[in-house]
Amino acid sequence: MTTRRLLLGLAAGTALAGPAAAQGEWPARSIRMISPFPPGGAADLLARALAEELTPVLRQSVVVENRTGAGGSVGTEATVRAAPDGYTLVMGSTGPLAINPALQRLSYDPERDLAPIALVAAVASVLVVHPAVNARTLAELLALARAEPGRLNYGSSGIGSAQHLFAELVKQQANVDITHVPYRGTGPAMVDTVGGRLTMMFDTTPTALPHIRDGRVRPIAVTSARRDPALPDVPTIGETLPGYEALGWYGILGPAGTPAAVVERMNREVNALLGRAEFRAKLAAQGVEPLAGTPAEFAALIARDRARWGEVIRRGNIRAD
Repeated sequence: MTTRRLLLGLAAGTALAGPAAAQGEWPARSIRMISPFPPGGAADLLARALAEELTPVLRQSVVVENRTGAGGSVGTEATVRAAPDGYTLVMGSTGPLAINPALQRLSYDPERDLAPIALVAAVASVLVVHPAVNARTLAELLALARAEPGRLNYGSSGIGSAQHLFAELVKQQANVDITHVPYRGTGPAMVDTVGGRLTMMFDTTPTALPHIRDGRVRPIAVTSARRDPALPDVPTIGETLPGYEALGWYGILGPAGTPAAVVERMNREVNALLGRAEFRAKLAAQGVEPLAGTPAEFAALIARDRARWGEVIRRGNIRAD
């Protein structure tokens, strides 16, 4: 099953069976939602958008706290160590939940030590090149890479980041040699791509769009299975490398042992919010695909992508610093 099909299946599963949490039992005080990445990124923006909308619904403040480091593992671990009472949640994502377990020595197991609550969104990425690069299609770019192995390079937000693995998957499927240059964040990598010091990089569509519109970088292909509405003229990577698909996803989790009533209530409220046309439009305008589903479906997605990206890491012999 492709990522797209699984995510579409999740989007259809918006209801949970079982009794709702009794009004007044939870929450009785403010809720902390940890964003394990710096302000301004997709995880942080989603956390803050949800917190703003959920605060009046839950009648308690939902406060976003940035706990950054180790590719999202620091904030995720802080959630694991918190009391499982529903008052500490985390905006989880592909990196700390599906990639880091194969790349880092973690003091916890994301599947064992966290309780999936609600899937929130998926975000595609776009492969961009400096305008001086003599390639306007992925096929032409791969031809350049084959002509001079190792000469082309690409930037990422760090070893084992989603951007790194999205490019590594292209390299593995196309059997090409392109040099990886890791940075401490996508911002510095984009600066060097715009400046011509890098050939290319992957970036999430929302953050790449301003640079594309200003002509500072040229879009080559998107990572989703279907063309991105925000970039309708840009082909998918799968049109050149059949079967390629890579999406980043985001969702809310709590510590393992979070009460079932809390999980059910939070899942129900998040799914209701994601079903609102105005909120979906708000996310879509930023290149974010709203999703919804049950905790079990979210858990299945984590397990499946953990196995998938673990295999990419093993085949690429990728090691953390």
